Amino acid sequence: MRCFIGIDLGSTTTKSVVIDEERNILGRGITNSRSNYDTAANIAKQEALVNARFHLFRGALKKSGALNGGLDEFVGQLERDFRLEQFTEQLADLEAVCGRNVDGGKFGDFAKPVVAALEETFRRLKLEAPELFAPGAKRKSDFFRDIAGSRYLAIGEEVAKAAELRYDFLLNIFDRSIIEVENREYGDSISKNLLAALDRTFRVLPEAAKRGEAIRAPIQGVLETALEESYVIGTGYGRARLPFSKEHVRSEILCHGLGAHVMYPHTATVLDIGGQDTKAIQVDRQGIVESFQMNDRCAAGCGRYLGYIADEMNMGLHELGPLAMKATKTVRINSTCTVFAGAELRDRLSLGEKREDIMAGLHRAIILRAMSILARSGGIRNEFTFTGGVAKNEAAVKALRDLIFENYGEMTINIDPDSIFTGALGGATFAWRAVVEEGKLAEARV
Repeated sequence: MRCFIGIDLGSTTTKSVVIDEERNILGRGITNSRSNYDTAANIAKQEALVNARFHLFRGALKKSGALNGGLDEFVGQLERDFRLEQFTEQLADLEAVCGRNVDGGKFGDFAKPVVAALEETFRRLKLEAPELFAPGAKRKSDFFRDIAGSRYLAIGEEVAKAAELRYDFLLNIFDRSIIEVENREYGDSISKNLLAALDRTFRVLPEAAKRGEAIRAPIQGVLETALEESYVIGTGYGRARLPFSKEHVRSEILCHGLGAHVMYPHTATVLDIGGQDTKAIQVDRQGIVESFQMNDRCAAGCGRYLGYIADEMNMGLHELGPLAMKATKTVRINSTCTVFAGAELRDRLSLGEKREDIMAGLHRAIILRAMSILARSGGIRNEFTFTGGVAKNEAAVKALRDLIFENYGEMTINIDPDSIFTGALGGATFAWRAVVEEGKLAEARV
């Protein structure tokens, strides 16, 4: 099966989208952007190809009729079990790397207690791992570093305290080990983990196990179907670091404009607020960029700004939007400068303003800055599409809807739950055009 891949190497996350010859989206993948951009791009691509396999599993199982109405439950359980297998593999890798770093550390007489504490920490991590991937389990993130890191630190602190051992020993070992593990590629073990996950799913769903061969056959058929990487296009903040030729690279502006057009064919204006920059783009009826504007080098009004505010508030980035939605009024924020944001935030708190009201004001200030960029690009035309990671922030969306109505009146506003993949989708569409419409055959493999 010929596939066309787009990779969007952002400053915070790296995204990938895989489409087929009919331009159907087969899979999406996302990972943390790392200092090793080549690895980040490869991991995102592998995640998208895995996601594509599950899409094809669903189609093949539906066609076979082997599950008699239990398709959603089965595929959902299979994916959770696969993620558990992946997590367990990386956890074992992390334990091994931590052990090596004890040998290479300067722990002296504490080396044996540190080894014992590590063994106990990882024993508990392994025991609780299935709960992290149980139905309905809530995880702050799906990234291995975030899941394993938060639990390692919590459990490690308990273990160190019980052993009367300095906690910073375990913290130091984790910091030295996690980079090596998160930058490792596990593509060679995907099929093995999928088959192990299938056996685990049969144990969880005995009714499905009774039809084991009827279910296993279409899944095995999908695993044996080669997903041919016909063409890859890269874009994003770190696109210059992607390990293939300039012919396979497109600008963020072009990819976000085309990606928004693919999602919403009547799109005329696109606003993308990502981690590093804000882009306002005007496109024609074919998704071709007519004009655009970007923020300057200042990080104000971008995802990084929200990240800084989250740090100042000692909160998770995902908590800012829900907090702002509880506001009863909007506090006026005079500066969206990241450097001065912390000082103004503290000033407002010292004056007795509520945190939720301040957050509402901060979100409005961010969108006001974006509105000025939109005005310079040519204003807002119907239909308007909001993309990027900030589009998942409900308070930012509310502020945007309010300000558009105040300045332009009623207008169709498109916000896709998968808008963070817009740039990668545009890249995949450019890859499809390169082969299908332009007849290019050159490959760029990550």
